[in-house]
Amino acid sequence: MEAALGPVFGVDRQLIRDGTYFIAEQDGAIVGCGGWSRRRSHYGGDSGREGEDGLLDPQRDAARVRAFFVHPAWARRGIGRNIMAACERAIIESGFRSVDIVATLAGEPLYASFGYAVVESYDIATVNGLSLPVVRMTKSMERRV
Repeated sequence: MEAALGPVFGVDRQLIRDGTYFIAEQDGAIVGCGGWSRRRSHYGGDSGREGEDGLLDPQRDAARVRAFFVHPAWARRGIGRNIMAACERAIIESGFRSVDIVATLAGEPLYASFGYAVVESYDIATVNGLSLPVVRMTKSMERRV
């Protein structure tokens, strides 16, 4: 499973280098993480990327919410909501007018609760020939203060 999903859900160090990735800690342990990107990739770790991951134009393109995870033992405590709020504040401060996220079907209800709407559904091919159903969701940031 890890080998199949690694290129899809693996670590994307560019988010860290760009300073757009956030973590939540409890007693020195990471209990949640998530970030956003001003780059073209919607998902994927370092191992799944080919070539340059170009920058988006905030006036024309949507920022990307990326790589969210909350440890199951820490779910439903506001960790994901707080990380999402930090991402959205930074996205607005960076001049983006809209945000996209490619979400798993399990994550769709959570992102809908943040105001994201489904634009399309599709499957992502994994390295072992299986497919992962996802939805691309979007949200306008223009009315946010």
